[in-house]
Amino acid sequence: MLAFALSYSRFYAAGGAAVLSLFAFYNLYKFTTRRFIEMDDFFESVKYRDFSRWFLEDKGPRDIQKLHSGFNEINRTIREINSEKDTQYVYLQKILEMVDIGIVAYNTETGDVLWVNDSFKDTIDFPTFKNIRFVANRKPELYEAIFETPHSEAQSVILNVKQEKIKVLISETTFRVKSASFKLVVLHNIDETLNKNESEAWKKLLSVMTHEIMNSIAPISSLADTLQTHIQQYQNDPEKYPLEVEDLHSGISSIKKRSEGLMKFAKTYRSLNKVTHLNLQKVSLNELFESIQNLMQPSLREKDLKVDFVFESADMEIEMDSYLIEQVLINLLLNAMDAVKTVPDAQISISAKRNLQGETVLRVTDNGTGIPEEILDTIFVPFFTTKKNGSGIGLSLCKQIMMLHKGKINVHSEEGKGSVISLVF
Repeated sequence: MLAFALSYSRFYAAGGAAVLSLFAFYNLYKFTTRRFIEMDDFFESVKYRDFSRWFLEDKGPRDIQKLHSGFNEINRTIREINSEKDTQYVYLQKILEMVDIGIVAYNTETGDVLWVNDSFKDTIDFPTFKNIRFVANRKPELYEAIFETPHSEAQSVILNVKQEKIKVLISETTFRVKSASFKLVVLHNIDETLNKNESEAWKKLLSVMTHEIMNSIAPISSLADTLQTHIQQYQNDPEKYPLEVEDLHSGISSIKKRSEGLMKFAKTYRSLNKVTHLNLQKVSLNELFESIQNLMQPSLREKDLKVDFVFESADMEIEMDSYLIEQVLINLLLNAMDAVKTVPDAQISISAKRNLQGETVLRVTDNGTGIPEEILDTIFVPFFTTKKNGSGIGLSLCKQIMMLHKGKINVHSEEGKGSVISLVF
């Protein structure tokens, strides 16, 4: 309008148009300024992380109400996100406080501690600290062993704590948060675990040994006492209590036999400690199975049994001590033969295959009587046996040999259906 009026020299019209233009410009400026002020107010809240503020949605111009509604929705969403993060942090914090493994995370540049649990402080006998330099000032040896020495792989370390030496397992990893680098150190007091496991093992071992020894000593003591009474009676009155040499010989023979049984038990116990190192070499499973088949063939033929040898691949090899693994497989095979002796259609197999994890697994399978569920947890306890003439040493020795190979032995058995013993390398 202003341009049109000036073009045609209509000054009055131009003046009116100028006034209208100024009024429109003022309203536009006021409209824009008001919204910038509202947005500046909101951004100020964001700057100081004040997401609790509520903007009025029912007063002022309609467009301002919509703007306030958007601000409130943003604040509500951020509060929900923060609430979820706080819940997750508290949950994680409680979990880490409950574990008996020491954990500390700190900034690798400044040394400031991001998080440390009570177990870590208890293990190193140290109060709360906000920077690892505090540990360096108070206990430089601990600082050197835990924070300065690299532990990219888990390492066993001896620490001097409370004027005592404790064995701990230390491992660490580094991670980044934004531009900052942090290190997470995990400290596990394995002395307590080892002592607890050792104590439980000794309790089981002593219980079994006491039972076995008492079973042998009780009849020896009783029989010796009877023989001594007979001899004393004979010495006091030979005519009334004649000494039967045959009975005396029989009693002494029984004592000798029981004593030999006790000696055999002691020798069997000693055999548990014989296996301490391995002669490792690549062994063809084909040759291993052929050797076992030749060794066991007479016994299998005598009992009219057959063993199936199954390969996933004929060229499979395992790094092992062939002598010891032969001993394990023969032991398991003898157990299987014993388990199927009353089964009409006896089936025994030894198989080799690789599982989904790439581990080589040897399995001895039978369809025999199976192992009762109530004794499955005790079959590897030294000297535990359900056989009349068993030593209770076979499976214990098998387990020890597999542990030396850094493998494991698994048992799956159903009473009346059979058993599967797996050697996992």
